[in-house]
Order: sequence, then structure tokens, then C-alpha cells
Amino acid sequence: MGQAEVAYIEVGGRSIAYRLRQGDAPTLVFLPGHASDMEGAKALALDAFAEAKGRAFLRLDYSGTGSSEGRFEDGTLDRWLDEVVAAIDRLTDGPLFVIGSSMGGWLALHLAARRPDRVQALVGLAAAPDFTDWGLQRDGGGITPAFRESGQMLLLLKDEIAVDCPVRLIHGDADNDVPLDIAFRTMRALRSADVQVTIIKDGGHRLSEPHEIDTILRIVSDLLEPAP
Repeated sequence: MGQAEVAYIEVGGRSIAYRLRQGDAPTLVFLPGHASDMEGAKALALDAFAEAKGRAFLRLDYSGTGSSEGRFEDGTLDRWLDEVVAAIDRLTDGPLFVIGSSMGGWLALHLAARRPDRVQALVGLAAAPDFTDWGLQRDGGGITPAFRESGQMLLLLKDEIAVDCPVRLIHGDADNDVPLDIAFRTMRALRSADVQVTIIKDGGHRLSEPHEIDTILRIVSDLLEPAP
């Protein structure tokens, strides 16, 4: 069947690119990391997984990234979160399984808190909540003052994270961008009683090696179709 075609929605006057594969609920949603897009290795692997399973799958490019309009330097966490919320509200119905990579994991946690009736499970891939606070990319890395300010307004780890759905956090112990301790801090902050952390030995930040992607797909599959 191949990939779904790139389509666009308008959010706040910005044209946001997305690909939506039709299929059964729950809809899988992939949120890329900072300065990444919906065409990366993990997104493509999840798309192939969704096709094989007959599941609906939504992925998108934040404004200023990938195929979306705008300037990357104008991007802020609250702007991109608004785009994510608009996309799932306007393009999907019913339950969602959200998979967020790095910064996308931060957005996924906010999405689950904002749409608790819809987000049934969340998978964080080297999730990086609060990275404007604990110092990811101290040497810049495209983090503008406006982005940093917006991040500080959306911190999660200092209080209980009001998410009750099952959460799976996958993290490499050799991640040089997001310390492994962030996964444990996230686990402790989550209100959900069903949280598991999977540590991949020698895994870096991208988690895009074949065995790492296999782990991701296995965990997503187990959430979708739990063993009796």
C-alpha cells in the first residue's frame, strides 16, 4: 500500500504537513524530536508496523520543520503543542496511542494530560521533558530564547504529571543528550500506576538501530495487544 500522501492543515495561519494512514483504532500518533521530522527511521518503522497491523497512524511535521511551512527559529514548545493538539482533534477520532521521541515525548505527556479521555497509552523514546530546565544542548543546538522561555512555562517534572494511562519509557544507557535519570524522574512524577522503563544497553539518543527499533515495536505491540 505504501505511505500515505503528505497533506496539510492550517493551524494558527501555518500550514502543517502530516501523513495519515487509515486503519483501525486506536490511532497511533508519532511526535518527532526537536529539529527532526516525520520521515525519520522510527517514524517509517512505525508506519510499516501500522500498515501490517491494519492500524490508523498519524505523524506530522511541526511548523518550521520537514514539509511544514514556517521558520524553525520561530518554533516554540507551546506553538508546536498547539499544532499537535489541533492535528489530533481535527484529523482523528477515538482512542490514541501516542509515541513521542525526545522532545516529542515532552509533548506527548502534555497531550495525554490535555486529552485524558482519548490517550490510552503513551510510549516515550528517550523522552526529554523539561530539557530547557536541566540543560539539554547547553551549546545552543537551535534552542532560541523564545523556545527556552516557552519550555519553562510547560515544565512537568517538578510536580505530579497528571497522566493515568499506561506509559512505557525506552531509554539508552549511553544517551549523551538526555541523561538516563530523566526516565526515572519521569517515572516517579507520573500519576499513572502502570509505568515501565526499558533500558537499552549501549543505546544512544536516536534509538534507531535495528535492534532498538525492534524493541520499540515489540513494546508498542504489547500495549496494543496485551497477552491474555
